[in-house]
Amino acid sequence: MNNYKYIHLLYVPTMACNMACKYCYLEDNTKELETRYSPLETLAFAVDKFKSSQIIPFNISLHGGEVTTLNAEDFYNVIAYIDKYYKDNRNLILNGNFKIGSPHIKTNLYDIEKHIDTIKKFNVSISGSLDLPFSSHDEFRVTKGDKRTLDKILENIKLLEYIPNNKKVSATIFKEHYEKIDEIISDIKFLHENTCLNMNDFNFMIGFEYNSNGLLTALTEEEQVDFYHKIHEAFEGTDLEYGLNNAWFTEFGPDYCTNCNNCGTKFFLLERNGDIYSCVRGQKHPDFYYGNIYTDEVDKIMQTATNKIAKVHGDVGFNDECANCGYLYLCKTGCPFVKKTYNSNKSYTCKLQQELYKDKNYKVDYNNREMVFEYISNMHPNLIDKYALPIIPRDVPNMQSLIVEDPNLKYIYDTECFVLKVDSTEIPLESQIIKLHREFICITPQTKLKIYVKENVLEELADYPENNALYIQLLSGDTICYGDEQRNKQKHIANCMIYKGVLASNKSDKDGYYCFDISNFIKEYSKYLSSEKPNNLFFTTTALRDYHYTKQKNNGYYHIQAINLPFQNIEFTYLELEGEE
Repeated sequence: MNNYKYIHLLYVPTMACNMACKYCYLEDNTKELETRYSPLETLAFAVDKFKSSQIIPFNISLHGGEVTTLNAEDFYNVIAYIDKYYKDNRNLILNGNFKIGSPHIKTNLYDIEKHIDTIKKFNVSISGSLDLPFSSHDEFRVTKGDKRTLDKILENIKLLEYIPNNKKVSATIFKEHYEKIDEIISDIKFLHENTCLNMNDFNFMIGFEYNSNGLLTALTEEEQVDFYHKIHEAFEGTDLEYGLNNAWFTEFGPDYCTNCNNCGTKFFLLERNGDIYSCVRGQKHPDFYYGNIYTDEVDKIMQTATNKIAKVHGDVGFNDECANCGYLYLCKTGCPFVKKTYNSNKSYTCKLQQELYKDKNYKVDYNNREMVFEYISNMHPNLIDKYALPIIPRDVPNMQSLIVEDPNLKYIYDTECFVLKVDSTEIPLESQIIKLHREFICITPQTKLKIYVKENVLEELADYPENNALYIQLLSGDTICYGDEQRNKQKHIANCMIYKGVLASNKSDKDGYYCFDISNFIKEYSKYLSSEKPNNLFFTTTALRDYHYTKQKNNGYYHIQAINLPFQNIEFTYLELEGEE
């Protein structure tokens, strides 16, 4: 069984840059930081440390700063390492259902000639950046000596002609670019007809106002949609139509990084000094800093990432429009960094995304209550009551009638038998298959958890009550395929049995109930809990459990009604707090 987790790792081997773009999001950080670690040393150390925690980078891409400012030896060593990494870990990556890549760099293309031999040797794929139209490029993208850069970049693109791997460019669109859309269309055609770039693999990105030094203005949502339609009008029916309908606007489709509940579980940017951030957008922003690979344990980095992204989404809240539009399963409300920047609770490209989804014939999920509940459960647990799911009664034979007909089932489903105390709050527990709505709590390492068991329950259906025990089952929210049925069910983590004598010897603060503290039980297995989906705790007794399975065996109607665990339960997320070891 494959128990690995997979991440996309962006590596920044140098913060230095040979250009001084006037709207650079890194501002004054584009200079080499002092560190005793070589570019190769940090990458190799980080990958080994991740792998020792069963976390596999399925993709390693180089970013900056500007990667090509590295000296020839360091550039070669890093590229050779990545090439060997993909070969050595081929089966691991394929087993995670990911493709085997090749070394890849994101570059401004200005000094790429320095490394052209290494690029050719390892078939490095290239993702370059330009401003479109070209007239804007030379206005904003200049060297640190304030020289124009476009002519040299176009010359350098010619050097890529005989490299078999992908070579593409992308352009970020602000209002100042949008106002020159005719020039953009013309320049795309020029690049397609006169360079070796694969313009069917081109990308548009929509800019947002962050560190633009007041030079650029973000498009309104209406302007984004208008830009999208005008580009379509210009290129539909041409030999670039494939790219138009695929890669050009892929940033806004379901395959992009925002299509997950919490991107802090999957995407990481590593700097040469060991610092880890969310991505290029969050780079150097304290709210998107996850720790340092040299000084922090991987588990702590991963938990910090999950917690920080959840906090950003939680701070801006959830928009009811997202619950009702039918596309939440595709967009997941957008990039947390941009949401924080704009203090917005929905994607800054919402209308553009909806246009894209319609054009691609993605299904509008009008019956998406379960999808909404799952998202809320993970990202906005404080809103769980508002979006709780009603449980629709099944056709007869009704479970309630089965319980009435067989009094021995009473305590399996009784709402007074088990009471969970979460810190100072008591929660009477119900069976998950007869309750009218799902219950959900959040647990941290500091949460005090006690389970109260009604004293007479240990006597029920037990020939020898002293041999009877409180039976606790802990399940992860992650699923696994079990048994002959090949049915996906929640992954079982641990069972715990506390016999009647132990329960009776513990002092209880609730009349008529035994009491037992289960805080340490949860902590002991916390590293096996799901970080994305609600986990589950079930409570019964060994005697009641045995009777349940006997009843299932003997009564087909009961078996169908109680095919899932029927015992009193609570669903929960487990959040490590920052600073917890």
